[in-house]
Amino acid sequence: MTLYDNPLYQADVARVAELIPIEKIADKSVVVSGATGLVGSFLVDALMEKNASADAGVELYVLSRNLDNARRRFAPFVESPHLHFVRYDASEPFDGNEIQRADFVLHLASNTHPLQYSADPIGTVMTNVLGLRNLLEFACAKTAKRFAFASSNEIYGENRGDVELFDENYCGYINCNTMRAGYPESKRCGEALCHAYRAQKGLDFVIPRLTRSYGPTMLPTDSKAISQFIKKGIARENIVLKSAGTQFYSYSYVSDAVSGLLYALLSGVAGEAYNIADEASDITLRDLATTIAEYVGKEVVFEIPDAAEAAGYSKATKARLDGAKLKALGWSPAYDVRTGVRRTIDILRSLQ
Repeated sequence: MTLYDNPLYQADVARVAELIPIEKIADKSVVVSGATGLVGSFLVDALMEKNASADAGVELYVLSRNLDNARRRFAPFVESPHLHFVRYDASEPFDGNEIQRADFVLHLASNTHPLQYSADPIGTVMTNVLGLRNLLEFACAKTAKRFAFASSNEIYGENRGDVELFDENYCGYINCNTMRAGYPESKRCGEALCHAYRAQKGLDFVIPRLTRSYGPTMLPTDSKAISQFIKKGIARENIVLKSAGTQFYSYSYVSDAVSGLLYALLSGVAGEAYNIADEASDITLRDLATTIAEYVGKEVVFEIPDAAEAAGYSKATKARLDGAKLKALGWSPAYDVRTGVRRTIDILRSLQ
């Protein structure tokens, strides 16, 4: 069985596709970097479902460093005249000559988990800054209607103790004099770069700020804590917690992350940032581990992380986002975090 055969995954994709306003997407050209990642791959599936269910006529350009991997991931659509595979390496200039029109450009490519941060800190920064610049230049050259830069909850840094929820104007604390700061600081720089392109070149953009996302499209190499918990749950093993677990974070199931991304892209105000978050998906790391352990009939055990893992971990102890601004556009999530992780485990177990 593949994801495309699983009825739960099909239902998630169909729900998001149904939410997409046909009048805003019909016959548009959409360019997506990071298209094989956790969020990007679900987005592609939802747009292709919109084509199938509503004859939307979306021309979708999948950017990937490895086209063979991309074709395998989207195997059911390889013969579709609406899906196009384009080689893209964020570290290299991108002319996109094979793309005639680009109405919407979404930059989702990024190193997004701790082992990548510590193993490739240069690549982490460059994808978020140089890779973004390359796509901003491409979007300007194609006179794109709108650009979306997928930013992160990590731009808020550590909670200073003055608020419970981070709204889009909050500025926390980040110690920039560390290797780990490369990810949040380059995301911050990327947001500033988008504003520079709007001021100097008139590019319309929005910034959806993703929180800690998870779901059945997660990659096997994903080393985020929630991903490791889920993998242990699928294997029916004890859940390994590598801290006291008091960290209090916001999370998003992938279908909710993508629907939020689309609301920001298609209905957001130019130049604005939008948190994709809901309080029903805020949970401590310990409670998250316990939720999964109880669901699979196992226990939570504690383990000291090795140096490589520890170097990539966020130092934030509380990072809860305020999603009111996005909800004002009409967005609402389908799942709380407990339902979402159980759904993820159920879907991924069916693929074994």
